[in-house]
Order: sequence, then C-alpha cells, then structure tokens
Amino acid sequence: MINFAKYGSGPPLIFIHGFCEDKTMWENFYQPFVEDYEVYLIDLPGFGNSPLPDQSFTIDEIADQLAAWMKSERIRGAVIIGHSLGGYIILELVKNHPELVKCFGLFHSTAFADPPEKRETRNKVIEFVNEKSVEQFADAFVPQLFYIKNRKHLVAEIAQAVEIARKTPLETLVNYTKAMRDRKDCTDTLKSFIGPILFIAGDQDTSVSVEKSKQQIPLIQKGTTAILQNTGHMGMFEAKEESLSIIKTFLSDYA
Repeated sequence: MINFAKYGSGPPLIFIHGFCEDKTMWENFYQPFVEDYEVYLIDLPGFGNSPLPDQSFTIDEIADQLAAWMKSERIRGAVIIGHSLGGYIILELVKNHPELVKCFGLFHSTAFADPPEKRETRNKVIEFVNEKSVEQFADAFVPQLFYIKNRKHLVAEIAQAVEIARKTPLETLVNYTKAMRDRKDCTDTLKSFIGPILFIAGDQDTSVSVEKSKQQIPLIQKGTTAILQNTGHMGMFEAKEESLSIIKTFLSDYA
C-alpha cells in the first residue's frame, strides 16, 4: 500500500520524495501546479505512512510497487518528478513500465550506479545507525545536504527536513541504503527514453556532484536541463522560485 495525497485536477503529476523524507517535503512546493494538474504526493514504502515491505528489496522492486499503485489509481501517461532516491525509482519505473510515464524529472538525482567509494559510504551509514541511532544520523546528515552558505537563512527548512528524517524507521533506513548501494546503472534509460526529460542539478551538491550531472546532460535526447547556482542537494528549499519556474516551463513545453 502506498499512502498519498491528491490535489487539483487535470493530467497526473506525481512528486516522489528522496531518502529519509516523506510526502510532506513538498508541502510548500506543489501548490502552483494544482490549477492545471492532478497532483499526487506519495510516501514511498517504508516512509511516512506507507508500510515497509516485509523483506529486503531492490530499487526496481520498489518501482514495481509504484507501478502497481499507479495502475490501481488508473494513472497512465503521468509526469513524475523525483528527488534523489525518488529519481532512482523513476528510472526503473520508466525502464520496466514505460506506458505509465509521459515524461519525467530527475531533481538532484543520477542515472549512474554508486561508484566504489560511495558504496563504502553507504556501508558506513548502516554501521552508524546500527551502532548509534537514526536520530543522530539525521541530525548530522540532513544539514550537509544544504549548501553551507544557505544554512543560516534556511534554519526552519533544515529543521523541518531533520524532523522528517528522524522519524525514519531503522529498518527502512538500512534497507533503502542497501538498495541504493546495489542499484544498477540506468544511463541507458536516459539515452533511450523517447519522451522529454527534466534534469535539475545543484552546482554545490555534495551528494550528486555537478561534474557527474554534467556527464549525464548530453545523454538526454529531449527536454530541459538546469544547474542551479549556489545550491546543494535541496533545490526545493534552496532555490525554490527558480526550481518552480523551471518545472513550470518544462510542463508548459512538454506536458
């Protein structure tokens, strides 16, 4: 079961949150779209009010659950925008269930698999939360997602993101960390998808480096790409108005 909220009417537009987040991450972001779209905000399995699968899983298995939910809600030809982990899941959804997706957006995400050093970082995260706590991890992890120069004027937003992350169940955090660590490269999906793709990166993102983002942009056949300046991994907070403008233009041009 996937917990979700639905707003507005029109063609379907789905926002998918990232790691240690839930659908409330979009609560101050989605409103400009409800006049023209039926907007869905979802909790990925294990986050928010969506139950975690009973056993370990892969990113493509989570994508299959998303596909099953979309079919149950009779959603086809959707625009789907995913933040970070949400983007990983969209790439698998597009690969295995292309009929469900009209176009999609990667928001601070990547089609590349984890390199060895990132895989080792994931292992250290698992060790840390098992030895310490999810709360201690959230307190340390979340602020680093924001560009250091933005942290002073985004105190409330960071506090909100930390609060959401602290609620992540230990089992959810560990299983998704393993799934992200072991996910497959999806650059072929970027290359082969015939629909439009939105790709938004941050020039100060320490989770998905701008260098890696620039390597992926030429793979996109059609769509919109943007690199947000003075922005880390959280463009919906750090560059809200610019991000909204980019998404609106993409939807106007392609959706």
